[in-house]
Amino acid sequence: MVQGADAGTTKRRGKAKAPPANAEGLTQEQMLQAYRDMLLIRRFEEKAGQLYGMGLIGGFCHLYIGQEAVVVGMQLCLQPGDQVITSYRDHGHMLATGMEARGVMAELTGRSGGYSKGKGGSMHMFSREKGFYGGHGIVGAQVSIGAGLAFANMYREDGTVCLTYYGDGAANQGQVFESYNLAALFKLPVIFVIENNKYGMGTSADRASASKDRSKDGSPWGIPGEQVDGMDVAAVKAAGERAVAHCRAGRGPYILEMQTYRYRGHSMSDPAKYRTREEVQKMREQHDCIETARKILLEAGLPEAELKTVDDDVKAIVADSAEFAQTSPEPDESELWTDILLEAR
Repeated sequence: MVQGADAGTTKRRGKAKAPPANAEGLTQEQMLQAYRDMLLIRRFEEKAGQLYGMGLIGGFCHLYIGQEAVVVGMQLCLQPGDQVITSYRDHGHMLATGMEARGVMAELTGRSGGYSKGKGGSMHMFSREKGFYGGHGIVGAQVSIGAGLAFANMYREDGTVCLTYYGDGAANQGQVFESYNLAALFKLPVIFVIENNKYGMGTSADRASASKDRSKDGSPWGIPGEQVDGMDVAAVKAAGERAVAHCRAGRGPYILEMQTYRYRGHSMSDPAKYRTREEVQKMREQHDCIETARKILLEAGLPEAELKTVDDDVKAIVADSAEFAQTSPEPDESELWTDILLEAR
């Protein structure tokens, strides 16, 4: 859930009402918060794409546009102390855990006000305070690290769980299956969240993988799993709660295959010519997670003016983050020698 000093506030009108049944038990208050969080990620990523086009963001930049329901829905299931770790498509995860838009955008532009002091860029941000253990540039590498975080949770017996996100491409990596084995062997409290957005760097997941149901990838080790409509934030939350309850009960790992979709290319340098414009447009018109949430809220009786207030708040946050990112100074040369060695005692 997005927090922080720059997150703004939204006025609530009246008591929370239950949305229609297809919202799977989310209150109006929860759905409104989910709508706001997803919209913030969408608008932030759109702005990041603009800044990249202006040459203000260098290196790689992988946008999360279209997949917002996955991380927002899962975040609704967590409690303080739980951890999140993911891949290089990580801006949405940062915002969902409560990291401030200012700090994330400043890091994207390589400024000292960023979460890694401008030295990490798009793929390497971190916030222990928010339980975010980084985006990782090596495909699938974060999966074994996530299992390690869960091992620490088991060792401490503190009841916390680790959400370990990775994509359909990374799901073919060997270290993923090694992590499954270890997690099952020690009954680690880790939820493996596969964000299957249908396409890898240049081809469809169907052409790249013989596995057509990723939720069953852990079956040789007895790891339960399920496929989830990752374009529906309520469905994500419902599945996430089942997985979290499984882990907190000490029953070991769980796999969630989120069937989602990215609207943009793999990265900013990818024109995505391996799919048709009609396919992308159909997803936008029929399955967009933000528009679905908006429709549910309106049907539940929420005044459209309140949604307009949320839209305006989000727009202001994103504009402020872009201004901060462009005016924050670049890191001092002395920063080249900091944060590269930790002396253990």
